[in-house]
Amino acid sequence: MSVLRNLEARIEGLVEGVFSRAFSSQVQPVEIARKLAKEMDSHKTASVSQVYAPNAYTVWLSPEDHERLSGYTRSLTQELSAYLLEHARRQDYALLTRPEVTIEVDDRLRLGEFGIQPRLVKPPVRQGESGEQGRHGHTMVYSAAPEKTKEPRGSKRHAAPLTQTRAIVSMHDRRYVLDGPVAVLGRSRECDCVFDDQNVSRRHAELRRNNSGDWQIVDLGSTNGVKVNGRRVDTSRLAPGDDVNLGTVSFTFDIQA
Repeated sequence: MSVLRNLEARIEGLVEGVFSRAFSSQVQPVEIARKLAKEMDSHKTASVSQVYAPNAYTVWLSPEDHERLSGYTRSLTQELSAYLLEHARRQDYALLTRPEVTIEVDDRLRLGEFGIQPRLVKPPVRQGESGEQGRHGHTMVYSAAPEKTKEPRGSKRHAAPLTQTRAIVSMHDRRYVLDGPVAVLGRSRECDCVFDDQNVSRRHAELRRNNSGDWQIVDLGSTNGVKVNGRRVDTSRLAPGDDVNLGTVSFTFDIQA
């Protein structure tokens, strides 16, 4: 078994032990590890001779998840750092320092959501100085994968091929990753993507994915309506790069395969 698989097994072992109790089937350390590796891949930078990857990562948790994790942070960050180090070696990425992972709380996140913000930090030139920090990347916000429900015994599957794309909602310094097939947008904390603005209705609109992986937005009878690229719509198919307005709040839509 490779070192990487050993690390995965160790993290999964933690999940089955204290961390599974800490997270109570919401945010799981294995999922955080996989998304950290994904962010490392997404933010690599090529030079003439090497490919550099971020070496500092902040993981943002909701207050509830952060509270449940209290007491286990040090062990988890060490495991995640080792996981990223092996991932970088396997991908032949250059690192300025060993990857460092810190865990912080973000009051805007709900139970089951977590954000990841990568950055490149240059080591200090002199002892005692702090490292030079590059520009912070976007904070990618993920939701914990929902538990799969078991089908009743004897039930038949009608196997229609599904394309499992994700919707990306980007606004300001945040990007939300929505698994679908349906995601509710609105002001209510119960929505999949929360907009803290009085011009947004509690349940303003839905993003819906079809079998081919395309997405559409549907107005749920909101007060201030939905616009796509400046045009008022009740329902509209969305394409990557479309500008969407919910009342006076805007975001950019994208699709992740």
